Amino acid sequence: MNALLALIGLAGGVLSGLFGIGGGVIIVTALVALMRFPIHQATGTSLAALLLPVGILGVREYWKAGHVDVHAAAFLAGGLLIGAWGGGRWAQTISPATLQRAFAVFLAVMAVRLWVRAA
Repeated sequence: MNALLALIGLAGGVLSGLFGIGGGVIIVTALVALMRFPIHQATGTSLAALLLPVGILGVREYWKAGHVDVHAAAFLAGGLLIGAWGGGRWAQTISPATLQRAFAVFLAVMAVRLWVRAA
């Protein structure tokens, strides 16, 4: 179990470094599908893993290449702080089945948008 969790984290880290995606796309999906976590537990566990500065080494590589806008990142972080709190509170009011279906719809819509708008 711990090895699988570490592999899920590794996959999330690699894809985060490649595409800037966070826990939701990889970690939550894998915890639900592979570890059989309920959606609320998977989401809460993913957020808990992100509490530490887990992206610092990836950020360092992007910083060295001149690809970090600190001003924009600060505003994004402020929005993430408030948004994660509000989203966490809201999620507790939604049934697991509805939350899981909403997450799946979100992923599908984002995938189609990225595919259609690819240059």
